[in-house]
Amino acid sequence: HNVEHHRAHLASSFYVSPFERAALLSIDGFGDFISTMWGVGEGNSIEVLGQVEYPHSTGILYTATTQFLGFPHYGDEGKVMGLAPYGEPRFMEEFRDMIRTEEGGRFRLNLDYFRHHAEGVEMSWDEGSPTIGRIFSDEYAKRFGPPREKGAPVTTREQDIAASLQKRLEEVGFHILNHLHDRTGLTDLGLSGGVAYNSVMNGKILLNTPFRRVYVQPAAGDSGTALGVCYEIYNGLLKQPRSFFMEGAYTGPEFSDDEIRAELDQSGLEYETHSDREITRRAARDIADGAVLGWFQGRMEFGPRALGNRSIVVDPRRADMKDILNERIKKREPFRPFAPSILEERVGDYFEQEHPAPTMLMVYQIKPDRRREIPAVTHVDGSGRLQTVSQEVNPRYYQLISDFNELTGVPIVLNTSFNENEPVVCTPRHAIDCFLKTRMDVLYLGNHAVRRKSS
Repeated sequence: HNVEHHRAHLASSFYVSPFERAALLSIDGFGDFISTMWGVGEGNSIEVLGQVEYPHSTGILYTATTQFLGFPHYGDEGKVMGLAPYGEPRFMEEFRDMIRTEEGGRFRLNLDYFRHHAEGVEMSWDEGSPTIGRIFSDEYAKRFGPPREKGAPVTTREQDIAASLQKRLEEVGFHILNHLHDRTGLTDLGLSGGVAYNSVMNGKILLNTPFRRVYVQPAAGDSGTALGVCYEIYNGLLKQPRSFFMEGAYTGPEFSDDEIRAELDQSGLEYETHSDREITRRAARDIADGAVLGWFQGRMEFGPRALGNRSIVVDPRRADMKDILNERIKKREPFRPFAPSILEERVGDYFEQEHPAPTMLMVYQIKPDRRREIPAVTHVDGSGRLQTVSQEVNPRYYQLISDFNELTGVPIVLNTSFNENEPVVCTPRHAIDCFLKTRMDVLYLGNHAVRRKSS
């Protein structure tokens, strides 16, 4: 069976959502010569209501600007999203000329600023990372001046371009979504496509559109189309009953206690073993004492976010924790924020919005009186890309945060992916290797803990 790219995206955000009927939007760079598709899902069928064809694409606009700002690698768009709050959107006139909205939820690029429509999009490798051939044109550089060289200092110009780009993306996104609501009258939304990783835009949907519930496919990018194809055939074509709500993203490999112990024994590392109840208590105490903690539990997450099963977890109360993580492990640009994981029932105590965000794909404003309490997860604009954690979806991670809350009075930990400039760890061996080559303090593998010996 052949399932078109964006239909697979739409299926990935509907058939595994909690909605019986929902408006659907897939928005990305492009796939099968389409960049954006919207429709409505009901029961076991999806009806496409509209689309925008290549070369017109919000994803292309974001990638082109990311390249211009000196971030050449595939996936660097997230860096620009993190940079945007440092700037002022003083280039709105330029970006409104670059991408124009049209009736019926459509939009159009001004192709003078781009090369992809004439020369295609090349993919290559640079120092082990995928890069995309230059998309912005000479006209783009005439408008903004010379592009920033990779590794050069980031100036206010780059910050302001990033801020303007982000604001314009949101304007175009809400233009599409408001049309989609007008067309369907629905208030439930399923969202997918690579642009749906823009968690800043996602977090503003409830504030700028009539939608009231939003389900973002955890693997919103092209990896999620694998899931979408399967469900489009199973639910859509074969009309099998819908039975799976993908509330978390814990669909990856899991390792037994015997497998974990075998790897630990082979490594020669000394380790302690604790009961289910004791393991989270000890880990919470380590976090509260300032340790950098590797947390490897249960099934791996599907999609790009670590959601408490392959995570590095630290204390969000310590303002220096961002620098400690970057110096010891992550080596990230200083303008990139770290994310809070919060007990689901406590979201309203700390954030301006309460809509669940179990897969870390929403950015909300942190309440002003709470920001000093959790400086390590508060971005420069007072926002946080939160993960809401429920007892039903991830009981062990929920217990860890609950134990930390009992010790500190703060129902939040800082959560970042368990890796160092490599893919997120999958196996116990990966976790041990990452622990050994970084300066993590303690590694929790299932019910076992490995402590770094003082040198």
